[in-house]
Amino acid sequence: MMGKLAAQLALACAFAASYQFAAHAAAVPSSVAPSDTARPEQVRPRICLVLSGGGARGMAHIGVLKILEELRVPIDCIAGTSMGAVVGGLYASGMTAAQIETTMRSVDWQEAFRDAPPRRDLAFRRKQDDRNFLVRLPLGLKHGQILLPKGFIQGQKLQETLRQLTLPFSNSTNFDLLPTPFRAVSTDLLSGDAVVMDKGDLSIAMRASISAPGVFAPVETQGRLLVDGGLAENLPIDVARRMHADILIVSDVSFPLQSRAALDSALSISNQMLAILVRKDADRQRATLGAADILIEPQLGPASSTDFIAANSTIAAGENKARTMVARLEPLSVSDSAYRDYLALRASRQPGLPAIKFVRVDEQSSRYEKTIMAEMQPLVGKPLDINAVGARVTELYGLGNFETLDYALVDQGEGADEKTGIELRARRKSWGPNYIRFGLNLEDNFQGNSRYNAAARFILTELDDLGAELVTDLQIGSDPKVASEFYQPLNAERTWFLAPRLQVQARDLQLYNKDVLIADYRDREAEADLDIGRTLGNWGEIRAGFHRTNGATRVRLGDPNLLEQNYNDGELFFKFSYDRLDNLHFPRAGQQFTFQWDANRTNLGGDDAFDKVQADWLTARSRGRNTLLLWATAGSVVGGSINPRAVPELFSLGGFFNLSGLAPTSLFGPHYAIARAIYFRKIGRGGEGFFEFPAYVGASFELGNVWQQRGDMSFGSAHKDASLFLAFDTFLGPVYLGSGYDTAGHSAFYLFLGRTF
Repeated sequence: MMGKLAAQLALACAFAASYQFAAHAAAVPSSVAPSDTARPEQVRPRICLVLSGGGARGMAHIGVLKILEELRVPIDCIAGTSMGAVVGGLYASGMTAAQIETTMRSVDWQEAFRDAPPRRDLAFRRKQDDRNFLVRLPLGLKHGQILLPKGFIQGQKLQETLRQLTLPFSNSTNFDLLPTPFRAVSTDLLSGDAVVMDKGDLSIAMRASISAPGVFAPVETQGRLLVDGGLAENLPIDVARRMHADILIVSDVSFPLQSRAALDSALSISNQMLAILVRKDADRQRATLGAADILIEPQLGPASSTDFIAANSTIAAGENKARTMVARLEPLSVSDSAYRDYLALRASRQPGLPAIKFVRVDEQSSRYEKTIMAEMQPLVGKPLDINAVGARVTELYGLGNFETLDYALVDQGEGADEKTGIELRARRKSWGPNYIRFGLNLEDNFQGNSRYNAAARFILTELDDLGAELVTDLQIGSDPKVASEFYQPLNAERTWFLAPRLQVQARDLQLYNKDVLIADYRDREAEADLDIGRTLGNWGEIRAGFHRTNGATRVRLGDPNLLEQNYNDGELFFKFSYDRLDNLHFPRAGQQFTFQWDANRTNLGGDDAFDKVQADWLTARSRGRNTLLLWATAGSVVGGSINPRAVPELFSLGGFFNLSGLAPTSLFGPHYAIARAIYFRKIGRGGEGFFEFPAYVGASFELGNVWQQRGDMSFGSAHKDASLFLAFDTFLGPVYLGSGYDTAGHSAFYLFLGRTF
C-alpha cells in the first residue's frame, strides 16, 4: 500500500521515486571500438557530460554512457540533476556504465518504495510490535498534537546504498578531484534557488539532488534544506559551462508535455503544470547550445518517471538514440592508447580502503553515543569492510529510533599522526520521540459471536541514554484493556533488559457442549509481571520472571456454578522466542518458534500448584505466488493439576485456523495440540490484488483437540477441520472472509480483521 502511494505521489511530482542499489560488478566495457585506431593524437577539447533529471527516465543516461565508452569518448567533467546526478555521480566516482547498469537491474523495485527496513533487519523488540492489530505507521505526538513525517520516504535505503557505493570518498571531498570532476544540482527549499554542489559529501550531494518534495524527506546539509534539483535547474548546461567545457554532450530525458486528450484528471493536469515549470528553464538552457555541442534525446515517449521496473527498455532507449548520433560523437573519440591512459587516470583517483582507527559520533548524535559505540567499536583496528559497516548500520537502524542513520570516513590529526575513522550521524525521527498508533479489530462468525475492538498505543521512547521505553495500550470494545510496560535496557548493547508490566482487561468466556452454547460469562483479570531478559541478536529473546494474576468471573447466561467466581495465579515463568519470519500477516519465508514454561505455586499466590508448558512453531515456504505454512501448537499441564472449574487457566481451541469449523474458544482443557497446513496464493493483475491491496485465496487443513487426560491424546480423537478463505492485506491489517468445516458436521463462517498467526 505504501509503495503504491509513494509511486503515485512521485508521478504527480514528475520526479524521482524511491529506489535502492545493490553491490556493483567489477567489469570494464569490452565493446567494439571505433575503426579509426590510427588517428594521430592532438590537443583535444574538454568534453563535459550534462545529465538531466527525469526520475526513472534517467536510466536512459546509462545507455548513453555505454555508447560513449564504446566509442572511446573521454568525459572530462559531469553535471547532473536528480536522477542525472545519481548516474553522473556514480560514473564520476569511478564506476563504469556496465557497473551502473548492473546496479540498476538488480534492484528490488517493490521493496524500493518502502523506507522501513525489511522485517528480518528489525530489532527483536520492534518485531514484537507486529503482534497486535495496530496500524503499522506510528504518528508523532508532541504537546497534544499529532505530527507526520516530512516525506513518505525518509531516504534511508537510498542514502545507505549511495554511501556504500561511494564510501572511500570522505565528507570533505573536492569534487574536482574525483575520477571525473562532478557537479550535482539541488534546490534550496527556503529560497527556491539552485544549489550547485562541488565539494563535501558525494553521496549526500546525490541524495539531495533526487529528493522529490513530499515523497523524500529534504536533506539538511551545509546549513541548507535541500530538495530535488529539477525544481530549479533540471538541465544544468550553464553549470557545465562553468566547468570550462569546450564541448557539451547533453542527455535530456525531461518528461514531455501531454496532449489535450491525456489531460483528463487532476493528476495528469498537475503533472502537466510541473512539466511546464521544469521545461521553461530547460528550454532556456538548451537555447545556449552551440554548433559543436551534441544534444541526445532518448525516445522514451510517455514512459513514467516512476517506472523503474522498465529499466531494460529505458537503458536500451538511451543506447539506441546515442547510436544514431555516432556521426557527431565519433570525431570526439581517441585512440586505444589514449583511452587506456584516460581510464588509468580515473583509476588513480580512486582512493583505497583504509584501516579504521577510530569510531565517533557527531555532536547531534550524542544521545545515542553509548548504543552506537557499542555496536560499531568492533570495527576499530580492522581494514574497512563496506559490507560489515553496512550490516552494523542496518542493525542500528532496525532499533526504530532514527529518521536517518548515516556515516562517512573522516580524518583527524595531521602528518604522521593523521588517521582515518568512521563518523556516525544519527538523526532522531522529526516526528518523535513519542508516538501514537491506532488500530481496529473485529471478528464475526455470523452465528451471534462477534468481537469488536478499537485501540491506541502510546509509546514514549528515549527516556534515557540506554533507550528506555514506556508503552501504554488503551482498548475499548468487546475486550477492554489498559496495559503498560516499562522497558529498560541494562547495557549499551541493549542485550539485557528489565520489563515490569501491569494490565487490566475483560473478555467474554462462552462454554459449549458439542458446539452448543450452554453458558456465557464475563471474565476480568488484573495482571502484574516483572520480567528480566536477554535479546539474542535480532532473531530471538529469552525472558524469565514473576507473573501474578487475580481474576473474577460473572455469569451472564447459564449455570453460575460452572466456573470459579474468583481465581489467582502466582507463577515463575521462562520463555524463549525465535522469529525470522519476513512478514507476520502473510509470511512467505522464515520461521517462528516460542516455548514457555510456567510454574504456578501456592506460596507465590496461586490457588493450585502445577507446571504448564506450551510451544508454538510456524514455518513458511514459497514458490512464485504460492505459499505453504506449516504451523503446530501444543501445551500440557505436566505437574500437579488445574481446577477444572478455573476455565481461564486452561488451554482453548476453536475459531479461524484453530479448528475453523468450531465456534471460537469452544473447547477448553489442560492438554491440547493442533497442527495446521495453510496454503495461500496471491491473486490480481500484476500481483496488486483488488482495491489496490494485495489479495490472496487459500485453504487450511487442521488436526487437533483438547483433552482432559494426557493419555487420551491420539489421532483418532482429534478434530479434522478445514477452511477456505479470501484475504486482503490492507493498511488496517489482514482482512479474511472465510468458511470453516469440521468432520463432525459443524461449520462456521468468518469475517476477520486483525492478525491471525
